[in-house]
Amino acid sequence: MAHQRKIGLGKGLSALLNDTEDIKQNNQHPVRTSLDSEAPLGSVSLIKIEAIAVNPYQPRTDFDAQALNELADSIKLQGLIQPITVRKVDQQQYQLISGERRLRASKLAGLTEVPAYIRTANDQQMLEMALIENIQRENLNAIEVALSFQRMIDECHLKQEELGDRVSKNRSTVTNYLRLLKLPPVIQAAIRDNQLSMGHARALINVADIDKQLYIFQEIIDKGLSVRKVEELVRLVNDQGHRSKGKGDTKRKPLTFEFQKIQDDLASKFATRVKLNVKDKKGKGSIEIPFTSADDLGRILELLDW
Repeated sequence: MAHQRKIGLGKGLSALLNDTEDIKQNNQHPVRTSLDSEAPLGSVSLIKIEAIAVNPYQPRTDFDAQALNELADSIKLQGLIQPITVRKVDQQQYQLISGERRLRASKLAGLTEVPAYIRTANDQQMLEMALIENIQRENLNAIEVALSFQRMIDECHLKQEELGDRVSKNRSTVTNYLRLLKLPPVIQAAIRDNQLSMGHARALINVADIDKQLYIFQEIIDKGLSVRKVEELVRLVNDQGHRSKGKGDTKRKPLTFEFQKIQDDLASKFATRVKLNVKDKKGKGSIEIPFTSADDLGRILELLDW
């Protein structure tokens, strides 16, 4: 028979899902099995894993295998402490709102049923709740956070101030994350893969020119520069840019939008500063691709399929 059982949410998640009243209900009602069709919405029920479909709006696709196995081992010993959250699709089918990592680990642990909060939510609410839960995870990299922020703005139609309120961040923090998505793809990938810290990234977004961003990025990778060193290098590069503009350089005309885009794309491809020299209206000119070492040259030649 079902027995009295308290199941609490992790820190911050109860506030996120507004389940304060649900928790009070759970302390008054037993955990129900998925066969109990009269289970009240918001209560904790044991639901068959095979009846739960993954949330199509889940913004996170990368799950660390070792961390999943460690969670699965814990679940084998202690059970699933923190319930997942689902919405009811029909009488015996559910769709995951939040807790995909816990659900995956439960499958690895061999569970056939998991405790779950049952909620009503439309697709818009599902997306917003999944994104907010995803953002509040501690092990997300900065690009994952930025992408989630951008999705909330684009798909949930939120302004930056509203987004900040939803995720308990001030507007400047939200803005800094969103600006990461304007960095060249090679730098975004390095942030995603934890080759660059958020501190490095914050320094790089203060550089306006993409080729200069890539130059500094390569210096970070080659020399293992600290955040403080990168901030100093950024100030130096920006100061040099201001001085060169003040001199009124008439030898080299500014590139057209089309040529500037080509230069930026090449710099992104080769992860180094690329200079496109256009000499006349017919488009005659040259491309300069600098390299810092024999290994760096080899890397560039490999990209050129040399």
